[in-house]
Amino acid sequence: MVKNIKHITVAGVVKLNQTKMKEQFEVTLTGSDSPVEGIVTLVELNGYTQAYEFQSIDGTLHLIIARDEKGKWSRVSGTEPYFSGWVDELAEQIVISK
Repeated sequence: MVKNIKHITVAGVVKLNQTKMKEQFEVTLTGSDSPVEGIVTLVELNGYTQAYEFQSIDGTLHLIIARDEKGKWSRVSGTEPYFSGWVDELAEQIVISK
């Protein structure tokens, strides 16, 4: 009986950890000199149906984009300067990754 309780507890912890994990995937954006590789993470942002944060591997670029209730993606925050085309490029890669 103790083994069953232990098993249920472990399974519950695994399930809890899985629900707390954030959705992440790798993305490469087009840079002015070379591609910019990074990790995209799903984040929660009030007032938006979806929001994603891009953080470059080398730490030089940070970008948060969000989708509003009409489905339009826009830049919410991030480092300066940035290419406006990154919003569309990142949104496209988000859709493809799903």
